[in-house]
Amino acid sequence: MIDELAQADSAVATCADAPVWALSEHDLIAVLDATHRLQQRLAAVQLAAIRELDGRGTVLAQGASSTAVWLRHRLRLDVYAARRLVGLAASLDVVPCAVREALASGAVSLEQARVIAETAATVSASAGVEVADKAVGVLVDWAGQFDPALLRKLGTRILDHVAPDLADAAAAAALAAEAARATRDRHVTISEQAGGRLRLSGTLDAEAAALLRAVIDPLSAPSGPDDTRCAGQRRHDALADVCRLALHSGELPETGGEPAQLVVTVDYDGLARQLGSGTLDVGLRLTPDTVRRLACDAAILPAVLGGAGQVLDVGRQRRLVSGPLRRALVLRDAGCAFPGCDRPPRWCAAHHIRHWADGGPTSLDNAVLLCGHHHRHIHQTEWVVRLGDDGHPEFVPPAWLDPEQVPRRNHYHRRM
Repeated sequence: MIDELAQADSAVATCADAPVWALSEHDLIAVLDATHRLQQRLAAVQLAAIRELDGRGTVLAQGASSTAVWLRHRLRLDVYAARRLVGLAASLDVVPCAVREALASGAVSLEQARVIAETAATVSASAGVEVADKAVGVLVDWAGQFDPALLRKLGTRILDHVAPDLADAAAAAALAAEAARATRDRHVTISEQAGGRLRLSGTLDAEAAALLRAVIDPLSAPSGPDDTRCAGQRRHDALADVCRLALHSGELPETGGEPAQLVVTVDYDGLARQLGSGTLDVGLRLTPDTVRRLACDAAILPAVLGGAGQVLDVGRQRRLVSGPLRRALVLRDAGCAFPGCDRPPRWCAAHHIRHWADGGPTSLDNAVLLCGHHHRHIHQTEWVVRLGDDGHPEFVPPAWLDPEQVPRRNHYHRRM
């Protein structure tokens, strides 16, 4: 075997030095097909060797803690790639003979072989070995046309082709088993990280997954050609928007529907000069900019503290844009007022045009609806918002963006 592999290595080295630019398109495609087939065959040989080494305990005898760790060092792989090789090698034990032959001939890839093996095991459990063998034959033929993902999808209805009389009952049993697994495995884990951040992980059942996708997908689309957020950041911001919508709905239990409450423990002058930080009830400290932004649509409770930090008096809620005032704001702006934004009112917070910390009143003439993205944008950039002569908001861009600083308006929500 070593001599044969050495000859193959020499042949491949010769091909690597050959000028591909001299080949026709037909020959280039033939080279691609041949290298792929050879790659699959070599992978089958490699996995067989890994499986044997693992079974003999060779790597443990050499001092490695696991086969994956040994492969990482021996082949200079990352841990993920090494573990994947070990997993694929282990799957060879349950691969039917016909699949191993197809794998050795290069007719199927490693991932296709795994899909076929798993499908065959499912069919065998529900319909017997003979039907499973028929399914393997059909799936090996399909492997010449379909990638692993589509092959797996087709495999869910393989009994329609090899045992139609058993298909409906088997499909119902498989669906019930999958539903039971989804119910059992569903979970969401929330892990606290430094700086008040949270790490989310978990598995959703099919219904919850569909609900999440239905809500997150439209909100996580790029907002325009200048949107530099990656897909993960857009999904993060979409999830935050969903949480804001839930808070504003008024339908959450107990304290649901109320915007965040901030207890600012700095003196008034510090807040007004944008120098004072704030503290949430969970102990997380917020930057002055964040405090001022959240303060636009939050319930601010002025607190009088004693020398030891005890609360001596808490003032009443006095500056939340709600009730008739918010309804009037929605009627006027009809959504996020920033130019070009189409977010509806339920996704928006009321922004004080003249900040409350600067003495700005809570009134219709001093408020404007802004979605979460543009609310942050207004607080963090040089855009200026004001009311025009007709009482509708207009936005003055910074000079670097428009030297003329021509005021802009949102025409998306314009009422005809």
